[in-house]
Amino acid sequence: MKKYVVLLPVIILLSWAQCFSQVDSLPKPNDSLNTKLLDIYNQKIQETEQQRTLDSLKKIELENQISILKKADSTKRVQLEQQLQDLNNKENRQSSENKARIDSLRKIAKAYPVMGYFNDTLFLIYSRSGSFSAQDRADAITQRIEKLKKIFAFNTDSIALVHSESTIDLMLHDQIITSISEDDAIWNNTTQTELAEKYRSIIGNEVKKYKTATSIPTLVKECMLALLVAIVTGGLIYYLSKAFKWFALKLKQQEGKSIKGIKIRNYTLFDAKSQVKAVLNVLGFLKWLCILLVAYFALPILFGIFPWTAGFASTLIGYIIHPVTKMAHGFWDYLPNLITILVILVVFRYVLKGIYFLKSEIERGNLKIPGFYADWANPTYQIIKVIIFAFLLVVVFPYLPGSSSPVFQGVSVFLGFLFTFGSSGSLSNIVSGLVLTYMRLFKIGDRVKIGDVTGDVIEKSLLVTRIRTIKNEIITIPNSTVMNSHTINYSSEAVDKGLILHTTVTIGYDVPWKDMHQALLSAADRTSLLLKDPKPFVLQTSLDDFYVSYQINAYTKQPNQQANIYSDLHSHIQDCCNEAGIEIMSPHYHAARDGNASTVPASYLGKDYQAPPFQVHIKKEE
Repeated sequence: MKKYVVLLPVIILLSWAQCFSQVDSLPKPNDSLNTKLLDIYNQKIQETEQQRTLDSLKKIELENQISILKKADSTKRVQLEQQLQDLNNKENRQSSENKARIDSLRKIAKAYPVMGYFNDTLFLIYSRSGSFSAQDRADAITQRIEKLKKIFAFNTDSIALVHSESTIDLMLHDQIITSISEDDAIWNNTTQTELAEKYRSIIGNEVKKYKTATSIPTLVKECMLALLVAIVTGGLIYYLSKAFKWFALKLKQQEGKSIKGIKIRNYTLFDAKSQVKAVLNVLGFLKWLCILLVAYFALPILFGIFPWTAGFASTLIGYIIHPVTKMAHGFWDYLPNLITILVILVVFRYVLKGIYFLKSEIERGNLKIPGFYADWANPTYQIIKVIIFAFLLVVVFPYLPGSSSPVFQGVSVFLGFLFTFGSSGSLSNIVSGLVLTYMRLFKIGDRVKIGDVTGDVIEKSLLVTRIRTIKNEIITIPNSTVMNSHTINYSSEAVDKGLILHTTVTIGYDVPWKDMHQALLSAADRTSLLLKDPKPFVLQTSLDDFYVSYQINAYTKQPNQQANIYSDLHSHIQDCCNEAGIEIMSPHYHAARDGNASTVPASYLGKDYQAPPFQVHIKKEE
């Protein structure tokens, strides 16, 4: 305790001196980042040293108290030992913080290299010295080392370490090579003496290396080795060219023999000659690629033989190694995302397979869903497939390389803009196509009439509907137009209930209606594609001024043959009416004729038929 009381005034004096020196010190202008960082570091060091002094005195006091305590007072002793342990831990923690601070400063500070004879870096300079900046010091040291190679009998031990007031100078005879200050030691995380020894060893080894590399035996050996590399490289290129030439000759000989071309089903992708030509082009590319690779890898070997060009060797190799390494690291870093994408693809694939199985079962009729028709299965599957793929793209998108980059996002927005505003008309047709599918207006092969177009449906897509007319004209109708027009489907009920075909004949009142009914029913019965059951029937649709309108109606299950059916029906109506002596002609003509023969063909008239005479009326004059 007395000892601590004696040291207390010393602590007060040290603290007062420290505060006084901080007040009196004037800030000096800093000309580099390193100087600023070094000032900050020195300030932290001073604060740490001051705290360390106080902690050391405290430890001395605790050790004295522990030593004078009696063994019986164990509780007090344990408390003091715990306090002493806390101070030791604090000191260790401060040491770790100082080391971490030095490491962080070294990462962000600007260092200037001292270069050797072969463009290699000997050591780095961080701090300035007097009026010399760090770069000036590095350049000056490089120039002084450059002069050392001219000394004939150079020895590392001839470099002396001379201690001055604040530095350690590396001197050769009376010339200073470099000076190591306390700041240099701080930046290198060592002491001045250790750093000076390290620099002396580096400089000495560099001079010895230069003298060894520039000796005549070494130069002769290097030249011979370079010549050997050149010969081997030339031989490799020569034999590579011969090998490719031989292989190309053998390939041409196999044309039409083992090389017969490439066919994909019935399509000939390459005939034998085209296939040989394509393979020869690939071989030519591979030959020049191999030659360039041989030359490229030979150059670093040649450069690496001589010390002056060894730096070019590492640079050339780096042109390949660095991109390959970068790609390998990139692939390795991207591997978790790639595995995630593969898992997502597998899951979605099996989901699509499950939906496809349901679609197939519905189409075959094995699975029936109330209110859901079998012909809806395929279009519904296609819609769900598109939705699943869109959802898949949304899920996978964040895992794609570069998906978060502004360029990638900009391209995505641009494509979305083009799709939205460039396909507005197409989207309306697509929506109409979907609506038509679920409205079940018609299917492939149906005879329909859309607007003024009549024909058979040959194609239904999301965008258009194509119809073949009875004249074999292919008419393409946009689905939006189909939606805005009325549609007549002649085939939808023809299979089950039959399609009623009808035609109208106008006959004068002089013909009994029963005879006309019988003639029309006989004509329908003679028409082959009209059904006997249900039976045809006749409707008298109107009683006009000069004639009666008779409409024959008959069923058929061949709506696609309407043109042929109507033609046959009309011809049979003519025959049946002629057989019954019924003239199909204008009632106006029939009422006004005088002495004209019947329009019924002679083969249908009786043998005793005579044309009616002309009616002549003579008026006598009084």
